[in-house]
Amino acid sequence: MKTINDINFKGKKALIRVDFNVPLDENFNVTDTTRIEAAKPTIIKILEDGGAVILMSHLGRPKGAEDKYSLKHIVDKVSEIIGIEVKFASDCVGEIAENATGNLKMGEVLLLENLRFYKEEEAGDEVFSQKLAKLGDVYVNDAFGTAHRAHASTTIVAKFFPEAKCFGALLAQEIISLKKILEEGEKPVLAVLGGSKVSSKITIIENILDKVDHLIIGGGMSFTFVKALGGKIGNSICEDDKQELALDILKQAKAKGVTIHIPVDVIAADDFSNDANTQVCDIDNIPDGWEGVDAGPKSREMFDEVVNQCKTILWNGPLGVFEMESFAGGTIALGNSIANATKNGTFSLVGGGDSVAAVKQFGFEEKVSYVSTGGGAMLESLEGKVLPGIEAILK
Repeated sequence: MKTINDINFKGKKALIRVDFNVPLDENFNVTDTTRIEAAKPTIIKILEDGGAVILMSHLGRPKGAEDKYSLKHIVDKVSEIIGIEVKFASDCVGEIAENATGNLKMGEVLLLENLRFYKEEEAGDEVFSQKLAKLGDVYVNDAFGTAHRAHASTTIVAKFFPEAKCFGALLAQEIISLKKILEEGEKPVLAVLGGSKVSSKITIIENILDKVDHLIIGGGMSFTFVKALGGKIGNSICEDDKQELALDILKQAKAKGVTIHIPVDVIAADDFSNDANTQVCDIDNIPDGWEGVDAGPKSREMFDEVVNQCKTILWNGPLGVFEMESFAGGTIALGNSIANATKNGTFSLVGGGDSVAAVKQFGFEEKVSYVSTGGGAMLESLEGKVLPGIEAILK
């Protein structure tokens, strides 16, 4: 696997695909700088080598060139984080981009305009990719968040750099972390899958059953399993058409020697609101009119025990409706358990939208081994798919 550490960028212009698809408020202030900070090590390494940096990214889902999606809005924030004044080109291909990159001196950084102002970007257009390729000497992909898309800037452009292409520090770290879970994990290996739907996690479950020793199934999806096993789940969320599948997953797990852990009790609420009345009840005996909204105290203890006996942990999805303060306890307890195991030498990887949001919200970011930056890309990797953006560099 060729990374930025295998190349000396002295005198070279590096064309880097970053993921600066960051949230902005109504005044165009960046409200979460995680993705910009994640790209910093790659940018700094190239500058320290004596190279120049050309950054390309998308922002949002524009229909043509829409000012509100212009990357000019984030230039000051990128400059502030990298610690060097970033130049801006008001186009990503053609004369404006070529003049800007042509005049770029070593040690300088240039941000190109939003790639998605051109429909050719998402279409993976060869001609558009070639125009991008003209701008740099080396191609670096450091955008894990878009590695599952075969777009011009993430995949197709790489073919115009047969020898001069590599992974950035962030993307390399994502690949290594996933490998630790899926291929090289020290046993026992645990996967914690939460969230509301079994259907969105089926392919992940099927792919990781061969790789894990323990599987915790939490959140809303646990009720489909409980109901399939004959439990009473009251008004809890459930995919009735997935009950057969749930039983099949339990059967497959048993055959493969994987221990599945489902909550034994829940916090139940009489309304889907932070101020609802609550009670603790067995997960298979929830009264009518009540719904399970968080893992109960016995379940939290049980999960803590499982977590602390494992050496490799993947966490994808919360254990309850953590967005409501009253129902965040189970997710916070799990975070504390994983943080404790990590402190004692366990490798822990957190990935997938909601669990990443929970980890940030409750301050676990620095207490786990790695937090993935790519939601969809992370999930597709866990499903066993080869991501086109990664394959393009390995070719």
